[in-house]
Amino acid sequence: MNKRKENSTNSINEIYWKDHCGIALTLSIIGGRWKINILSYLLSEQKLRYSELRKRLIGISERMLISKLKELENDGLVNRIVHQQVPPKVEYELTELGLSLKEILYLMDKWGEDNLTK
Repeated sequence: MNKRKENSTNSINEIYWKDHCGIALTLSIIGGRWKINILSYLLSEQKLRYSELRKRLIGISERMLISKLKELENDGLVNRIVHQQVPPKVEYELTELGLSLKEILYLMDKWGEDNLTK
């Protein structure tokens, strides 16, 4: 993970905007290449095993997928369900908070589809 000085101008600005702007907060939580894809797959398929997510996210490294899933879990958007069996089975699903992104994700997808050829 990329660490910045807590008192740097960039860090101070980031904290300010997250605390004062809904769009900035939303983008800080769901932004980036992989998080939005993970959320979209979980939204459409309800629950997915780690290996199923990995297959769908072409080009993602194992390290990156683990990192993004942990961030989504820490932000309260994704539940990690561990089934006690051999071999271990881990599934991921959206939380109620994660499900509340449904309309936003749908609108983002629609806008993107409408503007692909422009």
